[in-house]
Amino acid sequence: MDPEQVDEFVMGYLKKKGFNSAAKHLQESLHNNNGSTFSSIDYHNDPELNKLIRSFSQSENDPSRYREGYSKLRSWGYNSLDLYKHELVRVMYPVFIHCYMDLVGKGHTQEARSFFNSFRKDHEMVHLRDLQKLGGVLAPSHLQEMEFARSLRQSKINIKICQYSYDLLLQYLHRTESTLMLGIINEHINFQVYSGQPNSASDDIEAVTIVGSFHETADHVNQKEIHWGLLEDSLEDRLEKTGGLLSDSEKGQGESKAGDMDDSKKRSAEIGKQGSSIKKLKKDKAGTATTKVARQETSTVLSSMPRVKPELAMPVMSTDVEESILEDLRNRVQLSSVAMPSVSFYTFVNTHNGLNSSSISHDGSLVAGGFSDSSIKVWDMAKIGQAGSCGLQDENNQTVGLNGRRNYTLLVGHSGPVYSATFSPPGDYVLSSSADTTIRLWSTKLNANLVCYKGHNHTVWDAQFSPFGHYFASCSHDRTARIWSMDRMQPLRMMAGHLSDVDCVQWHPNCNYIATGSSDKTVRLWDVQTGECVRIFIGHRSMVLSLAMSPDGRYMASGDEDGTIMMWDLSTARCITPLMGHNSCVWTLSYSGEGSLLASGSADCTVKLWDVSSSTKLTKAEEKNGNSNRLRSLRTFPTKSTPVHALRFSRRNLLFAAGAISKPSS
Repeated sequence: MDPEQVDEFVMGYLKKKGFNSAAKHLQESLHNNNGSTFSSIDYHNDPELNKLIRSFSQSENDPSRYREGYSKLRSWGYNSLDLYKHELVRVMYPVFIHCYMDLVGKGHTQEARSFFNSFRKDHEMVHLRDLQKLGGVLAPSHLQEMEFARSLRQSKINIKICQYSYDLLLQYLHRTESTLMLGIINEHINFQVYSGQPNSASDDIEAVTIVGSFHETADHVNQKEIHWGLLEDSLEDRLEKTGGLLSDSEKGQGESKAGDMDDSKKRSAEIGKQGSSIKKLKKDKAGTATTKVARQETSTVLSSMPRVKPELAMPVMSTDVEESILEDLRNRVQLSSVAMPSVSFYTFVNTHNGLNSSSISHDGSLVAGGFSDSSIKVWDMAKIGQAGSCGLQDENNQTVGLNGRRNYTLLVGHSGPVYSATFSPPGDYVLSSSADTTIRLWSTKLNANLVCYKGHNHTVWDAQFSPFGHYFASCSHDRTARIWSMDRMQPLRMMAGHLSDVDCVQWHPNCNYIATGSSDKTVRLWDVQTGECVRIFIGHRSMVLSLAMSPDGRYMASGDEDGTIMMWDLSTARCITPLMGHNSCVWTLSYSGEGSLLASGSADCTVKLWDVSSSTKLTKAEEKNGNSNRLRSLRTFPTKSTPVHALRFSRRNLLFAAGAISKPSS
């Protein structure tokens, strides 16, 4: 082919593709050089021109280019030096999903499925749920119709990477002329390049984040002002003003200390081992001093917290309930990293995988379970103690008391599996939610259903009483959360904004806000008065299953399906630190009464205690240290093959836990 024909073909290609300006300039340039023109060429009917253009188009649309380009990039990344491998591998997942969606968008369905099935195993450990959703994208129209696929196409992914890893990636792409992979990376990935060596923390929660219109919305929402302080004239304030907490506790400590000293003197006189007695006295003095310091710090922290007015009309608390709470607060044990709580574990046996949820009353005297057969069962621990039984059994293998009657109360009314059953603060009501889309209120005194609340359109996953009772919040598969009061059949507020199921809900201690955790991997904070979202917390890599608020109302903990727990600062909406340790779903979280410890229960059959007071005092330099997360796990309590469904710190700081024993895998 002579040069004139090449020029003609290039001119024809430019005009056929609509690049008229480029074609005009090329024609002028050639005309000035040799005076030739292209007026004699038929750009639409010339067979050799069409053949050349067709070959260019086939090369551009060849689906095998995606498999070949990704396969080479993948091999290069996984064969890199270990120092840089974990950063380079982060690039693989966004490239993988956009290669797949590009193939689907161009109509190469068969090649797209083959590509997806060949490489999906690389990403299943971290992105299993996303891959399950992505597997439903089978046609070009799905890219616009499916919200998940549309959000991925419209967003970019931020990836933290060191300068040297970034240079290595660019050198590879240019050396291999991987223009297709380079185009995908350029269009869908933002690199946040930092100087120095690669970060050794493989669990850095901000290493890979998605940015786009949703994140811009989240940043705007998080600018709103919130008031996280405690309520004015709370019971803690009254007790602190009267000095009841300090005087009674210290008085009890003094009596205990004096008794210990007398006992130790008697023992030393009888046995004659003065050295051991002196050591014991020193330990007692050190323990007393530590407890005094912890109590003084707690008192100082509570008094310095801001106070807010309630946005809801608070119910009137009866005198008996108020006196009972004040008595519990006076006798509260101060916990810390050196003063661990006692743990009481309630085990359900013979449930045959039918237990969906469990709950423990605030004083630990009642335990409720929600079952797949649509029933709710409530056990009274006092009656079980009298009967001498050691387990909570279901109806088919029920525990029978001395009088021949079963030791639990059976509540029947739902027409679908029960997914939550929680007690009111005084323990006189049980609130249950079910797959039948309803919420039911039960009386533990009458053992009867009082009200059936209807409003949700799908399964109600969770329902929780407010800290003062009367009001409760619910969340559902219909992607909404709702605020209710016991005396109204219809919800007072509806919170909509999550992109998937709302799986858990939790009240703020001052009752002015509720938090919701969702399958869309976010946690949101809502104002109960206006129904507006005032915070969006982004960072989880899987669905959020549990929430807990610190007693002072400043911090929140959230647990997800992967076993990660995140501590959030409500005022800034930033994650203080992730708490790594569980290797399965975190189903329940609970703060101790003074907020120094966090207990977590997981499907990995353990209860863990975390020193969250030190977590909130870390400097930025300490937060970047990869080992700092693991140092905050104080203690792990393993169970005998019992996944932990529920945790509850009583007002006196005794930790209650509950779960159903399962057969160990062979």
